[in-house]
Amino acid sequence: MKRVFASIGECMVELSSAGERLYRQGFAGDTFNTAWYVRALLDPAGWTVRYVTGIGDDKLSDELADFIADAGIDTSALMRKPGRPIGLYAIHLDGHERSFSYWRETAAAKLLAEDAGALRDALRDVECAYFSGITLAILAPEHRRTLLTALAEVRARGSMVAFDPNIRMRLWPDSDTARAALIEGYRVCTIAMPTYPDDRDLFGDADLAACVRRVAGYGPTEIVAKDGADPTLVSVDGVETMVPAVKVDAPVDTTGAGDSFNAGYLAARLAGKDPVEATRMGHRVASRVIGVKGALAPMEGFAGMV
Repeated sequence: MKRVFASIGECMVELSSAGERLYRQGFAGDTFNTAWYVRALLDPAGWTVRYVTGIGDDKLSDELADFIADAGIDTSALMRKPGRPIGLYAIHLDGHERSFSYWRETAAAKLLAEDAGALRDALRDVECAYFSGITLAILAPEHRRTLLTALAEVRARGSMVAFDPNIRMRLWPDSDTARAALIEGYRVCTIAMPTYPDDRDLFGDADLAACVRRVAGYGPTEIVAKDGADPTLVSVDGVETMVPAVKVDAPVDTTGAGDSFNAGYLAARLAGKDPVEATRMGHRVASRVIGVKGALAPMEGFAGMV
């Protein structure tokens, strides 16, 4: 029987620049990007990679479902929400740095935890469930609680639950709501994957070590605190190790860098690597991803890395 990795969140239509006033259509989203690279890294003979989300009943939703299936990602947990579209975002590049515009207010993914039974079914056999702060932010409070309860059940079965807070304040009504929800995310996970500058701005952490200590206080014993191109601090049961990033002289596009790092880390951990080696793998994967435009690099470039 195949082992199962499930990623939970929102996949959107992506518009990336293809020249002056021209955009190229794709599909991407933080947790989907991670699922994409986990699929690229883990042996498909031994692993099912599943994406858990809500999609609509329109043509773009059909195209998204086909795109996910064609990538070799399990579509059994794509929950159809009639009358709801999928979200859309556009990437704006300034050099290799990026900003985004979003259209997602009525997105079907906001209802991914509407049906508690369907959500539990989607997670019933997973060895690792992965979610993000964006996953939490797009949900209504009652659906957020449904998701966190389902994830607590996954953890109680002894499976891995990984969480990247991926803080996007425009998705939250206020800082207090964001902090409270993200703390709940930290409390339900077994692997925490914060990005230090984001957590610093919301929680006031003085430095990377302070960020790790605060997160450890919520319960997770495996913490991977990223800091862009600076070294990552890995803490396992209180033992801390700094792991340098891979230097990239001429990055093309940093879209998806953190998502792909997470995929490299989680794929390595699921393949039996220790957290420090998994962090090195995360950096290697991310260094390749920022060398191409858009969030999703071709899968074949990652085969055999883990």
